[in-house]
Amino acid sequence: MNKGELVKAVAENAGLTLAQAKAAVDAAINSVSAALKAGDKVTIPGIVTIAVEERAARTGINPQTKEKIQIPAKKVVKFKAGSQLI
Repeated sequence: MNKGELVKAVAENAGLTLAQAKAAVDAAINSVSAALKAGDKVTIPGIVTIAVEERAARTGINPQTKEKIQIPAKKVVKFKAGSQLI
């Protein structure tokens, strides 16, 4: 399902116009994005938990040259599926 299909499904299920459903989906996406950028965890009970975690710096190996390289620390998004997801 892509964003357009999601908007259409929300419109049908909630009895909204496509414009209202698009605004609702955009607001939800923006709210989740803002919460993650602020370092908060987002939980939709039974569906998914999304959190930003810090990945530590580490030493890796370039597969072409076998040379050791330093991989810097970075933030990554982690998803944990809820029990009702599938």
